Amino acid sequence: MSAAWAVDSSPLSHPVDGQTSAQVSTQTRQRLAQHQAEVKRLEQDVATQESDSKRASERLQQQDQAIADLQKQLDALHAKPPVKQH
Repeated sequence: MSAAWAVDSSPLSHPVDGQTSAQVSTQTRQRLAQHQAEVKRLEQDVATQESDSKRASERLQQQDQAIADLQKQLDALHAKPPVKQH
């Protein structure tokens, strides 16, 4: 996972080492665009995980229902009196 969201300690709000304000502004915009792209990617990842989780939950509910139905059938078979054979 990328650590693009982590705080960068490099000061880009003030020109340093001969940088002009325009250069700093361009760098800041580039970093902002990168961070926004990372946020969008993470949001998509979360949406995918939520969708996968929902599908898995639905499958589990279907399996639980199938198990309950089979248990009822088994209970019904056990409740019948044994058939006598001659």
